[in-house]
Amino acid sequence: MKNTCRLYHDLSWIWPIVSPPEDYVEETEFFSRTIKENSAIDVKTLLHLGCGGGRNDYTFKKHFAVTGIDISEEMLRMAKELNPDVDYLNGDMRSLRLEKTFDCVTALDSVNYMKDENDLIQLFRTAQDHLNPGGVFLTLVEENRERFKQNRTISTTHSSGNTQITFIENSYDPDPEDTHFEMTLIYLVREEGGLEIYTDSHIWGLFPVDTWRSLLKDTGFEIQELKFEHSTFLEDEFFPMFVCIKPKKK
Repeated sequence: MKNTCRLYHDLSWIWPIVSPPEDYVEETEFFSRTIKENSAIDVKTLLHLGCGGGRNDYTFKKHFAVTGIDISEEMLRMAKELNPDVDYLNGDMRSLRLEKTFDCVTALDSVNYMKDENDLIQLFRTAQDHLNPGGVFLTLVEENRERFKQNRTISTTHSSGNTQITFIENSYDPDPEDTHFEMTLIYLVREEGGLEIYTDSHIWGLFPVDTWRSLLKDTGFEIQELKFEHSTFLEDEFFPMFVCIKPKKK
């Protein structure tokens, strides 16, 4: 399957409707508390790798001075409209190198697009290189081999003005021996009685959680594994979350 990622390009106008910033407040407040409670330094600056449309930054900026990085110009445009007081730059989280460091680095939903171990290693090195000693790298394992369900299908419906969008997600892994799977998205867009149907495909990484543990340690982080739980999750559902400290120099 071709990795079209239309949601980040020609269909980016759909994103503000299906992902309003208020939907991210609960999780981002939790991330912010976790960062502050686990850092060995006073966290004032945060680098958000793969910031997307700036939904998490909408809340992060209340706690930290935020710099956001994303590979999609369309997402950065929306992020800047939502958060004009945040610094945004175009860049690939695997190869980015800025001439500055931060007290915290985060990589959240965007980690899904790391399709093999080399991608993950490059991301973790980017985080390590941009982090002050004693600072926190926080990342979330939204998809992993242990919890993956073949053909899992989820649908939600969102409205804005006269536009109603039903958003359908389907997860399918054609080869369980590799490290990625197909996330197919379908958008049913209804406006003034008319219906338009758009399809989109994304290739997401899929690793055992132990791969994350091993690669983070190999990168030089001291890691702590926590559970990320949300009010919208089913009972006993959670995502593994890694809070990684860059050791202070001896």
